[in-house]
Amino acid sequence: MQRTIDFSTELGRRVTQQLQREEVIWLTTIGPDNAPHPRPVWFLWGGSSFLIYSQPKAYKLAHIASNPKVALNFNSDFGGNEVAVFLAEAFLNPSAPSVLENAAYMAKYEEAIIGLGMTPAGFTKDFSAPVQITPMRLRGA
Repeated sequence: MQRTIDFSTELGRRVTQQLQREEVIWLTTIGPDNAPHPRPVWFLWGGSSFLIYSQPKAYKLAHIASNPKVALNFNSDFGGNEVAVFLAEAFLNPSAPSVLENAAYMAKYEEAIIGLGMTPAGFTKDFSAPVQITPMRLRGA
């Protein structure tokens, strides 16, 4: 069941700006050891869900397959303020466009992909597993 997040609040307005300007968000999955496993990922916000691309054999996909509950958060400031955490559910979405077919993702990350010493085609091949993440709640300070 998808919940609607209120982006009209002070927290919601701040997060809306972060969704537009941030390049990295932290994805936390739960591993088979029942421990949280955070990792930075590139993301595309689609207005109601996130799309990330993963290497098909990445541990995060196995974690999501066994427990789709995840959290996403931005870095806070140095004082631990401006906290924003999405509690969400994730699933592999094979019907999502590939990186190369996703014009918005390419516009956001093509320069960074090249900065990694990769081509967009090579990145698309390596990061061929699209993951859709639907936020259920937003909490923060």
